[in-house]
Amino acid sequence: MILKASQRAGHDDLARHLMKPENEHVEVHEIHGFVSDTVAGAFREAYAISRGTKCKQFLFSCSLNPPEEENVPVSVFEDAVQRIEKKLGLEGQPRVLIFHEKEGRRHVHCVWSRIDAESMTAINLAHTKRKLMDISRELYIEHGCKMPVGMIDPALRNPLNFDQKEWFQAKRTGQDPATSRRCFNNAGPRPIPARR
Repeated sequence: MILKASQRAGHDDLARHLMKPENEHVEVHEIHGFVSDTVAGAFREAYAISRGTKCKQFLFSCSLNPPEEENVPVSVFEDAVQRIEKKLGLEGQPRVLIFHEKEGRRHVHCVWSRIDAESMTAINLAHTKRKLMDISRELYIEHGCKMPVGMIDPALRNPLNFDQKEWFQAKRTGQDPATSRRCFNNAGPRPIPARR
């Protein structure tokens, strides 16, 4: 299972994005630790609590994407979410769990509040990419799924892969993200000018 995550603000935009009807199915599976029973309301609560701190990126958003050919049961997603919470120190934090289905492929988004309401401090999330990669590898091995070669050896990653930031940038400018990535890769390294 590929796990991608980021610390973020923009609670209203995130709520709209997660509830977009462009997904064939959107299911709010769980809203835990919030008074509100809506995604937008829960994120507004997290924002309101964060105002008592200096934390700007008060949410931690993670997407859980299984291999395309796998039909993953809900219990596996729930187990993965619990592992993420434990590894990152987010246990007991308010969270929202949303299932999406797009083009027949199910994936999950989980969003936690980073603010510890008792101490009014943000939970420090260090080395999240490495920790999530560890969990991802464990899940691939435990469930007998074929692990992507780039996950086994980073040197074997596809140079045409693009990240979420590049995808959004290409979408905003009306370009194909893969074409943009190829253009940059074909440009090659530039010589460093000599100092004078």
